[in-house]
Amino acid sequence: MAAGPHGTRIAIAPPLPFIVELINPFYFHGGFHYHYNNDRWYYSRSQGGPWIDLPRDRYPKEVRYKGKDYDKGKGWKR
Repeated sequence: MAAGPHGTRIAIAPPLPFIVELINPFYFHGGFHYHYNNDRWYYSRSQGGPWIDLPRDRYPKEVRYKGKDYDKGKGWKR
C-alpha cells in the first residue's frame, strides 16, 4: 500500500498475467477487478469502481477474446 492524497491509503494492483483472455471487458486477478476499454486498463477493489488507470508496466503482453460479446473493430456489445 502507498500513501494517497490527504493521508489515505491506496493499493497498487499487481501486474496482469502475460496473456489475458476476456469474455467481457472485466477481469479479476490478485484480489482486484480490472476493466479493459479502448486499449486501456483500469483497476479497482470492486467491480463497481472507483476505477484507477493501471500503470502501463502492469498491462498484459497480449489480450485474447473469447465468446460472442466482442466484435473486433467495434468493441464490446451492450
